[in-house]
Amino acid sequence: MFASLFVLLYVGHLLADYPFQTDHQAAHKADRCATGWAANVTHAATHVATCATALSIGAVALNDVALSLPVAFGALVWIGATHSFIDRRWPVAAWMRIARQAGWAAHGGAAHVDQTAHIAALAVAALCLSA
Repeated sequence: MFASLFVLLYVGHLLADYPFQTDHQAAHKADRCATGWAANVTHAATHVATCATALSIGAVALNDVALSLPVAFGALVWIGATHSFIDRRWPVAAWMRIARQAGWAAHGGAAHVDQTAHIAALAVAALCLSA
C-alpha cells in the first residue's frame, strides 16, 4: 500500500507545484509580508487539495488503498505544513549553507534540494498512511 499511496501523493504534489501553481504564488510565496504569506498559504492549500483528491481517487479505484480518515487528515495537515515551511526558501538556503553547497546553490541546486525535501515529507506521509 505504501507504493500506491506515495505515487498518489507524488502526483498530487507535481500537479500542485507545476500546473496549479500561479506565477504570483511562485514569485511571492517566500516574501516576508502579508502578500507573501497569502501566496504561501494558498499554494500549500492547493497541495492539500490535490493530495486529498488523489488519495480519494486512489481509495475508490485501487484495491490496496484503505484509508483511516483521522490519519489521512493528519497526513494532509503534515503535507500542507511542511510544504509551506520548505517554500519559505530560507530552510533550503540554510541547509545548503550548513552542507557547504554554496557553489551548487549558485548554479540552481536550491530547486533540487527543495524538491527533495518535499518528496521526503511525502514519503513520511505515505508511511504514516500505510502503517
